[in-house]
Amino acid sequence: MKAIITESYAIYFKEQAYEALNKHLANTSYSKIFILVDENTHEYCLPIFLAQVTTATEIEVIEIESGELNKNIETCTGVWQALSELDADRKSLMINLGGGVVTDLGGFVASTFKRGITFINVPTTLLAMVDASVGGKTGVDLGALKNQVGVINQAEMVLVVPSFLKTINERQLLSGFSEMLKHGLIQDLSYWETLKKIKNFDNLDRLIYNSVVIKNNVVLQDPTEQNLRKILNYGHTLGHAIESYFLESKEHEALLHGEAIAIGMVLEGYLSQKLCGLSTKELTDIKTTFFKFYQKIDFNSKDLEAILALLKFDKKNTHGQINFALLKAIGNPAIDIQVADDLLLESFLYYKK
Repeated sequence: MKAIITESYAIYFKEQAYEALNKHLANTSYSKIFILVDENTHEYCLPIFLAQVTTATEIEVIEIESGELNKNIETCTGVWQALSELDADRKSLMINLGGGVVTDLGGFVASTFKRGITFINVPTTLLAMVDASVGGKTGVDLGALKNQVGVINQAEMVLVVPSFLKTINERQLLSGFSEMLKHGLIQDLSYWETLKKIKNFDNLDRLIYNSVVIKNNVVLQDPTEQNLRKILNYGHTLGHAIESYFLESKEHEALLHGEAIAIGMVLEGYLSQKLCGLSTKELTDIKTTFFKFYQKIDFNSKDLEAILALLKFDKKNTHGQINFALLKAIGNPAIDIQVADDLLLESFLYYKK
């Protein structure tokens, strides 16, 4: 798989990833290397990673607790303090080895420690490989509100090594697969057709590469999300509100990111039909596909009221308006679409049918 090289970062795949990393370490005089992990990647991924790394530079490991609940400023403070106590300086390197929480939080910590140190992302979940580690978005949640604090800052490089997927379960794989399905919906009908026919996740290497290419092409055209990059938010406006609600709810089990976004894509598919011309046939295709892969969630009136209230905190909002990325057709997105409250409720009724 050919590496993706841009002016500000590079993405390497499979065996090339370690070759590129070791060459970079040999050619760069880092004072220290810090590897950020959670307890899972510390146990299952770090030994594999270190066995492939060749460097004489001192390496320190910093561990955080896994899970979205720990993607917050308090965790950042702990990592900043650890960096300081371990004598990190502006010539240090941080390698974020983990899923989206580790890469998002680690990128933010690195971007702000001593006004910024270099970081490299090594995603170990499917979600992080195809989404979180590519595009330069870093940050943390504010309470249950998703990604309210952060910066856009590119990693020095991203190393995509699909063999790490052997360390995660099927639920985590499905969470990442949701974002891959989104890439087809917003950019490539033939890719969507390929993905929806998948029967297992045994060999995703080429599909992961396709998803990274799709996202990277969008990011390169609009790095700071002023226009085109907004299409990557399809399913995320309602999906993030659902994710936040389930994260803080005492009555429901928390949803993984991709599970919430899958619901959001069905809901926003309905909005797309009502507002942007998405055909009934394509809407049915979207709903049928997501119900094939993801469990249907039951929402009551209390849930809906709380979820819709959370929409006002969406980071994509401007001038008090909630902005959606929707679909004119599969592969043909629309941005900055505003939706009336009655249609939002209708979308949940459509989902529940």
